[in-house]
Amino acid sequence: MADQSQAHSRVPDDTVHYAIFPDSSSLSNPSDSSQALHLHLQILEFISPYTSSYIWQHEPFSLSLSSPASHPLPHFHGKLRFGDNIEDEWFTVFLLFQISHHFPSLSIRVWDNDGEFLLIEAAFHLPRWINPDTSDNRVFIRRGDIHIVPKSRLPSPNLIDSLKFLIDCEGESRAAESVQIAVKGRISDYPERARRNTHQVRVRVPVSVAQILKQEPCLISLAVEGFYDRDIDTMKYAAKMEKFFSKGKEELVCVVIKMSRAMYAQLMQQKFQAPRCYRMPSQGDNVGAYLEAELGMKIACGFEMMYQQRRREGEEGKGSTWLKYKESLERSGYFEGFLPGSKDYKRLMENAEEYYRNSTLFSRTRGNMIGQQSWKIHELLDISQMMSAPVRRIDEILALPHSADDFRCQEVPPSDDDSWLYSGEDELNAALQERQKEMDLYNAKHKKKQIPKESQDAGPSSGSNFDDFDLGEMAKAMQAFVDKASSYKGAEVPEYRDMKEVDLDVDCFLNDIESVMKRYGPKDCATAVDSEEGSSSDMDFDESEDESDIMEASENNVDGEDTFLNTYSDALNEELKNTTLKKSFVRTDDQLPKKNEGTSNTMEAMDEEFTPVDVDVNLVKSLLDSYSSQQGQPGPASNLLGLMGLQLPQDITKGK
Repeated sequence: MADQSQAHSRVPDDTVHYAIFPDSSSLSNPSDSSQALHLHLQILEFISPYTSSYIWQHEPFSLSLSSPASHPLPHFHGKLRFGDNIEDEWFTVFLLFQISHHFPSLSIRVWDNDGEFLLIEAAFHLPRWINPDTSDNRVFIRRGDIHIVPKSRLPSPNLIDSLKFLIDCEGESRAAESVQIAVKGRISDYPERARRNTHQVRVRVPVSVAQILKQEPCLISLAVEGFYDRDIDTMKYAAKMEKFFSKGKEELVCVVIKMSRAMYAQLMQQKFQAPRCYRMPSQGDNVGAYLEAELGMKIACGFEMMYQQRRREGEEGKGSTWLKYKESLERSGYFEGFLPGSKDYKRLMENAEEYYRNSTLFSRTRGNMIGQQSWKIHELLDISQMMSAPVRRIDEILALPHSADDFRCQEVPPSDDDSWLYSGEDELNAALQERQKEMDLYNAKHKKKQIPKESQDAGPSSGSNFDDFDLGEMAKAMQAFVDKASSYKGAEVPEYRDMKEVDLDVDCFLNDIESVMKRYGPKDCATAVDSEEGSSSDMDFDESEDESDIMEASENNVDGEDTFLNTYSDALNEELKNTTLKKSFVRTDDQLPKKNEGTSNTMEAMDEEFTPVDVDVNLVKSLLDSYSSQQGQPGPASNLLGLMGLQLPQDITKGK
């Protein structure tokens, strides 16, 4: 297993990785290979009842034995690309929890491109010290629980140290019960949820496609992938349909196909015109039959594009599967450097041959499996190999005798209800509300720890209505918030501790700005006047004389300190005078009694200037308006006030 950070840079974003470490191999030298193979088959046998009827989006759950060259610790590892179907990832997590519960001497890691995504699920319940930078080699699944190696015991653990700690101090590493509930709650609906994720639909497909899906239902995922990810090159194969609808002679038969809901959505949400060579029924005769044929046409075209592309890649069909299997063992270091013909080499070869006989793809057609449970184990082992090399298996199936008569006398059940495809908004809103409740509970708990008890008792949040609520506290809290210094992480909520204020000499800063404006202001004014008079000769100034004049003016001007601020204020007032902005603020003169109409001319003259704004009143008014518009729901006003320790009473008059 490669390092997690390295794996992230190489794998797609939609891939989940997992590794299973037996206790015996984590602390000592690698055990006998036969024992590892036996444990491998035991794990596959255990999960086969869960996976035997499950349709994976891209590839099935699989396990491979690591080689000494790739990792010093013998373990089982695998990866699974879930694509657009996130259910595959969480079903994989469910399987790993079940494996860890059934095999207590295993420690399991699981991660994806987001890192330790199990911790993301329990983010509101984790210790504050753990974050993406401190979680390496700390998070495991063991005995059906989440384990986090504590930082106090292992500040910077490597994988071997963490595995040893899990075995020796298992009780110390088990995560808090709130973490267990959060993560296990995400998979509590499985395996029933996996069954609900399967959609059964009636389609009309060519006989060859029906025969393939009858023998290997899991190949539907490759057909949907071929259709959904089609490009210009693969579309050329669909235009000819050489394999699955040769010359339009194949008959369409009605069958039921199982697929995931994600696959069904991918087929239904894309419009696709049937190739000219593909014979479709008339839409006017039977609308239902036409829709079944249209969906079947997409599946058949997906099979054609997938098959032809993989066949032309030339990776399949080179030698027997046993030779390829043996070559892979040699490349992985399975024979441990023993020479062919030696006793140890023969022993390893016998183990490999026995393993191959139990898992080879071709033993299925020979029918030499004994017992239903052995068949399930064998089927699970076959799927991974078949999904990576489907061309050979498709050719084998189509080489067997088959005809349309095999499907005519079968009873075809109706399609499942697909209303879920158009009503996912309620489920999404429910999930968002659950997250919001969790966040609110966390914020409330975290805030209680920060605010002293006397502040909680005497604060404005204790009021039950606006009569008891001091609006002045809101303005004071906001002022305290603004006065606090912010760091590079953003604005910080004022805490009940002393903080150093920003050392800024305001008078010095304004004087510097004023001197700059005085230096360039007169020259700009002179330029504007001269340009109006049309004089160009006066543009030549003596810099020394100009500077001296400015300095004399500055020294003789008693009110020079206010020149910049007054000029700047006048410019702002002039710019805003003709806008409606002044109407949106409450001003100090709004509280004064209005004068009679006889002084209207005087009032109009006074309107030319902006009257002072009552900052505190406008602040409180804006916050109350924003809070009221939330209608009791979470929003920016309640969040901001909550961070400052303020909680407004409910607006009971709203909606009356």
